[in-house]
Amino acid sequence: MNSLLWRQRGLVSLLVVQLSVAACGDNDIAIGAAVAYTEQRAACSDRQPLRKALFGDLHVHSAYSYDASASKLETLPEDAYRFARGESIPFYPLDESGKPVGTISLQRPLDFASVTDHAEFLGETALCRTPGSPSYATEFCETYRSSPRQSLLMLGSIVTLEKPERVAEICGVGNVHCIAYAERIWAGMIAAAEAAYDRSAGCQFTSLIGYEYTGTPGLSNIHRNVIFRNNNVPQLPVSYLEAPRDYLLWQALDVECRSENGCSYLTIPHNSNLSNGRMFALLEGDDHEHQAGHARQRLQHEPVMEIFQHKGNSECMNGLASVFGEPDEFCELESVRTLGERKQVMDVALQDGKLAIGSHESQTDQCGEGTGAGGILGAGCVAESDFYRSNLLKGLRDERLLGVNSAKLGVIAGTDTHNATPGAVSEKSWRGHVSSEARIEDRLKPGLLPTGIDANPGGLAGVWAIENSRDAIFSALQRREVFGTSGPRIKPRLFGGWHYPDNLCDEPTNLEIAYRDGVAMGSDLEPGDDVSAPVFFASAEADPGASSTLLQQLQLVKGWINDAGELHYKVYSIAGSVDNGAGVDIESGEIFGDGHQQLCAVFEDPDFDAAQASYYYLRVLENPSPRWSLLDCLRLPADHRPAVCDESSAVPKTVQETAWSSPIWYKPADSRDNDI
Repeated sequence: MNSLLWRQRGLVSLLVVQLSVAACGDNDIAIGAAVAYTEQRAACSDRQPLRKALFGDLHVHSAYSYDASASKLETLPEDAYRFARGESIPFYPLDESGKPVGTISLQRPLDFASVTDHAEFLGETALCRTPGSPSYATEFCETYRSSPRQSLLMLGSIVTLEKPERVAEICGVGNVHCIAYAERIWAGMIAAAEAAYDRSAGCQFTSLIGYEYTGTPGLSNIHRNVIFRNNNVPQLPVSYLEAPRDYLLWQALDVECRSENGCSYLTIPHNSNLSNGRMFALLEGDDHEHQAGHARQRLQHEPVMEIFQHKGNSECMNGLASVFGEPDEFCELESVRTLGERKQVMDVALQDGKLAIGSHESQTDQCGEGTGAGGILGAGCVAESDFYRSNLLKGLRDERLLGVNSAKLGVIAGTDTHNATPGAVSEKSWRGHVSSEARIEDRLKPGLLPTGIDANPGGLAGVWAIENSRDAIFSALQRREVFGTSGPRIKPRLFGGWHYPDNLCDEPTNLEIAYRDGVAMGSDLEPGDDVSAPVFFASAEADPGASSTLLQQLQLVKGWINDAGELHYKVYSIAGSVDNGAGVDIESGEIFGDGHQQLCAVFEDPDFDAAQASYYYLRVLENPSPRWSLLDCLRLPADHRPAVCDESSAVPKTVQETAWSSPIWYKPADSRDNDI
């Protein structure tokens, strides 16, 4: 790895940055306090001391990504930011010359976004696609340009290796060509984010500089998005090619992103559902000291994870042998795998430089003590750490063993769009996140990875922040006062305390009371002064959009470790109706039934044991609504509809859109506390 240099942009002096950062911590924005800026900008005129919900997308790819450049849209980070702000950008269909002739836009702009192109191969992709570059005429680049899938596999196969290396034929001695071209692309990504950021007092839109770290060892997903607090960032991203484990990524970033230079970062793992137990694996072996150190690194740098996106739901899986609880039907929202199922999964490989595509039958089994392979293709085993709910339980168990919680994670969601369309999450108007989903007929087919009929429009990241600025949003992520949705702009809130009154929902000042007498989502609830059970104040507002669906119910999900060290969970319905008769007319796609614009509850844990470590998070469910695939089927003439449109097809016709809050953790008074 080359020696990375600091990019100092001169927007703020080093002294101001140091003072600002020194004032900032995980909970640096107290209720009613101003935001401690780490950059020079106008103060936002719209500040809400009790915090407001902001919606965005922190998982977005443009044509700079090695697996998106084959889409031929050629939409770049500046296009993605224009789309996020509500402007139209080029989109499918393509004309005879391969140029996009369609357009696409959001009905409602986002509040924030980050273009997170893959750090891997920024230089290689540019070298092979830029006529006259030092590597353009190489045999590798000529083969790379022969077909979109060929180019994807030639580079993508490198990040499936445990010890990846760059291609010397392209990069040159000392990787000089790849470094130079990657620096140009990274500078363009930074410039696009800077141009899109509203530094005026209006604070209409926030762009955060970021990238994706894309490790796929053994075809298992350990991808993470890296988000920076401000524009003090390294001259090059740290990628999987330089740091093929999460702790190596953090170590390298700690060197290249120093707080004394005004740089601050966090990492956001995504698609743990496809990781075969690798995403959150601690260091191998029985060395508890080293494992605890690894867990502390994670606590310091990785406060949240992405629970939902277009490649599936990572909340929970029914049937895990190590987890005890009643089956949960709502674990199945856009799940791409089910324990015990057998299905055909695609094989894609390079043989003698040629693309080979096949398939084989795979059964989804539990990994046991080890890890597996093939998850990115929907194959291989699953582990308890692959899913948010059971990984939180594993974190509690690790805390008993190591003295530190290895899974202290809040949640957001995202799209993972590869078409530069952040926030394009509507089931009613989804037009695909990858090039193979551009046409209705192609979306309704099985695809490579969980794309096509197995995909979904993805979700949104939500934060509770005082204002719409980089510092306010980054601080919300750090303190985990964040949430994710499967698409709609639902606003969930969760607080925990010991003495909330039963009528808190009816109090005009309930938010002031909730903050004053308890803690918000993402926080620890310290043991009470008596043996009373914790009380939770939970609420949600439906998406206010004109065509949005009403809420059905609030659920509180509890996880705990019993005296024997067993992992348990329970789901409590705390507001709304479990079965309110709402549904979808499959023939027309129209919804029917009653629901709620708002739901609120004050709930005391009836099964509380003060000696047991536990966590609680809120899950908000909408009434059923039509899945995108049903609406696409209805758009086709009856005699042109594929088999997935048949009433007998196993493909779901409806969805219950969902929002998830970050948890509140409870630890007994005598538990060891080594958390960051």
